[in-house]
Amino acid sequence: MPQPLVSILLPVYNAEPYLAEAIDSLLAQTFTDFELVVVNDGSTDGSAKVIARYADPRIRVLEQENRGLSPSLNRAISVSRGKYLARQDADDISYPERLAKQVDFLERHPDCGLLGTWADIYVGSRRTERAHQHPCDNAALKFNLLCDNYFVHSSVMMRRSVQERVGLYAAEADRQPEDFDLWSRFMRDGNCRIGNLPERLVGYREVEGSICRTAPQRITDGVVRICGQNIAFASGLSPDDRTVADLAALLHCSFGHLTGEPEPAPLFALVTRLGASLAGEAEDPALLAAAVRRMRLRLVKALLIYKAWRLSRRLPVPLRRNGRVSS
Repeated sequence: MPQPLVSILLPVYNAEPYLAEAIDSLLAQTFTDFELVVVNDGSTDGSAKVIARYADPRIRVLEQENRGLSPSLNRAISVSRGKYLARQDADDISYPERLAKQVDFLERHPDCGLLGTWADIYVGSRRTERAHQHPCDNAALKFNLLCDNYFVHSSVMMRRSVQERVGLYAAEADRQPEDFDLWSRFMRDGNCRIGNLPERLVGYREVEGSICRTAPQRITDGVVRICGQNIAFASGLSPDDRTVADLAALLHCSFGHLTGEPEPAPLFALVTRLGASLAGEAEDPALLAAAVRRMRLRLVKALLIYKAWRLSRRLPVPLRRNGRVSS
């Protein structure tokens, strides 16, 4: 088989209910120059039988004992051959024009290394009125990515040359969520732009058993940690800087990560500094300015919530012990 332009990475673990719909959506793409790398990560349901029904020569199937999402994705990347790496989860769907529109954009914008799309939100088999419509402008998206994940994982297409530069998905427990960690490394690369296409080209399915729902505190701890790293990078400060750590904690109302009583003035000055660090990359300065205003408002709300939180518990000023706050 000739080398394809796109490699689609599809890890599968006990995804039988929606797997056929996911694969069918990819085989129905108007863009056809792709390989579909399916990694069956030790599924114990009927996923293997669903996969075996397909005879399309573009599908490559890898079987393994259960290793988890990041190792499965990294194995798929290691055997893939495409110039571009597209992601999809086994319970999501891609609309027919998705790959065509992303490839077209990336071919016309060789400086773009990471490209997502907007997405409809499904609950079970029902498409809701809700959607993920994340920022599209490079600078505004990078600014928002400092503190949160603004990509729908199943919508992402990566340029392989940049992915090789920033590395694989993190499998370590203290570097989760793996997608936010990887997108942050794209953002911190300094030699590529990122973006989202302003079209709903993916159907994202909300699933009860997702890790965000079953282990929310672990996810929050990881997000705060990555957020601190991103803020430190953009500001030129140390990740151990008190204001950096406190801003990361407050933006997620994770008060247990505070270094002490937060000082508003340095925090707001840091937000301004973060916006200024991306001004040179702004195609539309108004979008970046709006993103900065939203972060300032988010910080105001977080400080108010913090005050109410402390008053409700009648707690003294927190003391830093062993890298965590205790009262």
